[in-house]
Amino acid sequence: MGYRNDLLSSRAIINHGSFALIPPDGLVNNVIPHFEDARISVIASPKLGASFVEYLVDFNPGGGNRKGFGGDGIETFVYVISGKLQVKVDEDTYDLEEQGFLYCPPSKSMIMTNVCDENTKLVLYKQRYIPAEGVGEPWLVCDNVKNLTVNLYEDMKDVTLVDFLPTSVEFDMNFHILTFQPGGSHPYIETHVQEHGAYLLSGEGMYNLDNDWISVKKGDFIWMGPFVHQATYSVGYEPLSYVYSKDCNRDPEI
Repeated sequence: MGYRNDLLSSRAIINHGSFALIPPDGLVNNVIPHFEDARISVIASPKLGASFVEYLVDFNPGGGNRKGFGGDGIETFVYVISGKLQVKVDEDTYDLEEQGFLYCPPSKSMIMTNVCDENTKLVLYKQRYIPAEGVGEPWLVCDNVKNLTVNLYEDMKDVTLVDFLPTSVEFDMNFHILTFQPGGSHPYIETHVQEHGAYLLSGEGMYNLDNDWISVKKGDFIWMGPFVHQATYSVGYEPLSYVYSKDCNRDPEI
């Protein structure tokens, strides 16, 4: 990156246990065993206060993780931002292109390889699966967002929601894409037990985090902890869209 032409500054906001805004210009490369020919940044982990770990990964051509990611009670999820990713689970192979995704259940691991001549960028996620009495294990899900149903969010025509995974109680988490047309917003400020990790795919907006209004834009990552105030509205000339995680279908433990 070389020498700067201005003072050191950052839009990052880190409130441990509450929320975080992490812009792309402050990310650093982490060396993690079994990730080869890759630039990988950890953007959420229990050290922040999250119950999951989320990464931004940029695989060079031929790069990947060939040992296996997940398994032994850890469920995993990958979403392709750009490029092409080949994922192998057991003896089955899945080819993911842009907007493709794969959820891997906690008893299995995924092997990933960049199979195109350019870099492949992706969001990668893992968390420990929470079993429920009398409920079976979730199953592998692989698809592309282009094939999924786009639903109106809270009956508003300028806000849409896409669900990635089944709503069945076997799944204790889900991923979604929420899209706000310019001027679109949440209908109210949410306060709930679920936490989110949200990666902004496009646009700009103002996000209410713990009752502070904060500017956000494409490439930012937001972690929202349980019961933190949260809502957004889109500004600018293109839709504000983000892919985000949500824990669900489980009774909180005491």
